[in-house]
Formats: sequence, structure tokens, C-alpha cells
Amino acid sequence: MAKDTVSNTDKQSKLPNPVEEPGWGELRDDHFGYETEEERLQKRGLEDWEMVEKIPDSQHHIPYWFVALFVVLLLIAVGFSFPFWGNRPDFHRSWFDWGLPGAVIYVTVAAFAIYWMVDLRHIRQEKKQDMKKQTKSQQQADDSKT
Repeated sequence: MAKDTVSNTDKQSKLPNPVEEPGWGELRDDHFGYETEEERLQKRGLEDWEMVEKIPDSQHHIPYWFVALFVVLLLIAVGFSFPFWGNRPDFHRSWFDWGLPGAVIYVTVAAFAIYWMVDLRHIRQEKKQDMKKQTKSQQQADDSKT
């Protein structure tokens, strides 16, 4: 039987170079072991902190057609709740019951909660304010040195 002729040095030469774990927000000069920054982005992708920083820029508003579709579906649902659609013979419904106001409240609260959860504009504003504070404090520190 033939033995495996691959030595340990050959196996080790095929492994990528070990890379130190980066800190949060630390931009490395060695491109995390890749030749260029473009190669790193293509093969490895963004680091966690880079994704967190870039998410607000990539977020888009809810499209108007989606909101319009939701409103149309709500109007159809309300229309089907009226007593002249979908009734069996000899069955009479009242024009008003508490299901419709309950549904309106539920949809309003749910829409507000979803909007609040996905709206990242307040994060952008906080970041801008922090950046302004940092630049002002740096300017004041530079002015005090001179």
C-alpha cells in the first residue's frame, strides 16, 4: 500500500496566514490577510462593526405602492364586514359592532410599532450630533493649544 506522501510542511503551506482578531471599529492595514481591500470585501465581506455602521445608509423607506396595497386590502376587509356582502339568507347583521373599531386600533398601533422599529433616522441624527460634538471639542482643544 502506498503511504500518504504529503508532508506536514506541505499541509501547513496551504493554510491561510493566521490573523489577529480585530477590535470593534478597528480598521486593519493588512486587509485581514488578503492582498487588497477589494479582495477582502469579495471573499470575506464586511466586519460586524462595518455592517452596523452601513445599515442606516442602506435602509430605504417603505415604498408607496406597498402602503397603497395595504390600504386597499383594509378597505376590502371593511367592505366585507358590511351586512350586504356575504350574508346567508334570513341572517341579518347590524351595521355596527365593536370589531371594526378594535381592528382600526389594532392596525394603527401595529403600524406605529413597526414604523418605530424599522425607522433608523433617529440613529443617523444621533451619530451626526455626536460627530458635531467631537469636532467642536477637537476644535476647542486645538484652539486652546495655540
